Amino acid sequence: MSMIRDLRAVVRPSRPSLRKSAPRRDSGSYDTTRDPSTPSAVVDCAVYRDGTRIESAEPLTPHEAMRQVRRDGGFVWIGLHEPTEAEFSGIASEFGLHPLAVEDAVQAHQRPKLERYDDSLFTVFRTVHYVEHDQLTATSEVVETGEVMCFTGRDFFITVRHGGQGSLRALRHRLQDDPQLLAKGPSAVLHAIADHVVDGYIAVADAVQDDIDEVETEVFSPSRKGGAGRGVDSARIYQLKREVLEFKRAVSPLLRPMQLLSERPMRLIDPEIQKYFRDVADHVARVQEQVVGFDELLNSILQANLAQASVAQNEDMRKITAWAAIIAVPTMVCGVYGMNFQHMPELKWKYGYPLIMGVTVALCLTIHRTLKRNGWL
Repeated sequence: MSMIRDLRAVVRPSRPSLRKSAPRRDSGSYDTTRDPSTPSAVVDCAVYRDGTRIESAEPLTPHEAMRQVRRDGGFVWIGLHEPTEAEFSGIASEFGLHPLAVEDAVQAHQRPKLERYDDSLFTVFRTVHYVEHDQLTATSEVVETGEVMCFTGRDFFITVRHGGQGSLRALRHRLQDDPQLLAKGPSAVLHAIADHVVDGYIAVADAVQDDIDEVETEVFSPSRKGGAGRGVDSARIYQLKREVLEFKRAVSPLLRPMQLLSERPMRLIDPEIQKYFRDVADHVARVQEQVVGFDELLNSILQANLAQASVAQNEDMRKITAWAAIIAVPTMVCGVYGMNFQHMPELKWKYGYPLIMGVTVALCLTIHRTLKRNGWL
């Protein structure tokens, strides 16, 4: 247990608030030591023995790294970024990866899952990144997703990353600073990646909570622009709901794989490392509950906003109807006296016009007062 006592500190660096810092993209997807004239999907390839990276004068190829491992022991960690089928076929053949898992890794767009083959585990993670925005609009992108596929074997660990987010470079460096942890083998790397991805979920959930609170305040605050009961742009709420649904698709399917890794004995997972998957599973469950709550809360906010808009429309129609009733009185009087008949009431009387105008105004004021007292105006 002393070997991995600082496990959490290694794979969980302090996280700045996503609402206050600009998003950072990987400064480079490929190994800076590689010749740029020979493009490759391999980001990094290294051999680890007794928790220490074995340095070499020239960058290792996967074949050379595996040959060293089979000769001297240890394990090889290969990182790839969006490999093509041709680029990945040689690695798949070298390490004996199952064709179905290879197909999933190349094509991407997979749901989080854990699959066990004869000599390896295939794990899919969906990474989530919070997209900064000054103001939520009907077209704002709130979360951006990527994928990390992991092949875990007895003496190898292969990561296949898709998308611009989710770089594992910093995580690799932190693990290399803890030889006691890396000495546990590929299962320690799998746990570190799982914990890293789930920590990202927690940070994104906190940032999305701020967006939802902002929309909720705007919907229910009487002092917002436009006045009470006017509602806000429903498209903004719907867009946020769509982004939360994308977040939910990344989180919810991952709970069962993490539970399996923490509960079922597996020969490729070190027993001491397996205990720490329980913590990851607990965090996934927590974030899942948050995301489900976000979805239900946004449903309520959207319905409340639509109800407020409906009430506001009814209020407008009632006011229009009330003013139409008031205007009907002078319209009727003027219509009657606008007819070209010779014998009309008080037509010859010199006070007839003031009298009729006075009666009309009095009737309009009476109707106005009555409607206002009843809340129609």
